[in-house]
Amino acid sequence: MDRKKEQEKAFIGRAMELAQHAEKAGDVPVGAVVVVNGKIVGEGYNTREAEVDPVGHAEVMALREAGKRLGRWRLDDADLYVTLEPCTMCAGAILGARIRRVFFGAWDEKAGAAGSVRDVLRDSRMNHQVEVYGGICEEEVARQLVNFFDERRALR
Repeated sequence: MDRKKEQEKAFIGRAMELAQHAEKAGDVPVGAVVVVNGKIVGEGYNTREAEVDPVGHAEVMALREAGKRLGRWRLDDADLYVTLEPCTMCAGAILGARIRRVFFGAWDEKAGAAGSVRDVLRDSRMNHQVEVYGGICEEEVARQLVNFFDERRALR
């Protein structure tokens, strides 16, 4: 496996570790990291339940942390790695931050906005377009999500 693919898997792996924090708080296990020059500069996971925050998505949390750490909102030299395909809200935040590339694990056939249901990130009508790479460690990420929802259904 080439170095680039190994790095992609490592960053998605870190996002999966972060997703476990969301799961422990009763939230959908989604994690994200923002990377500049091969180094993580922002991390996040879903915090909607823990912080009663409707915009507490992993991507938003990671973008906020990266902006604060770097001292700038414009992240045009950054890549975002996230376990689940971003939703429309997160796609808007990604465009606003000028992220250059998004890598994600599982496709979201219900709310995805990076190529499945919508393709907000590559829409030529927007002020910025993002390179998108989906399906990285897809089986492992999908398993993490399916296990979470299976356990929630079993508790009902």
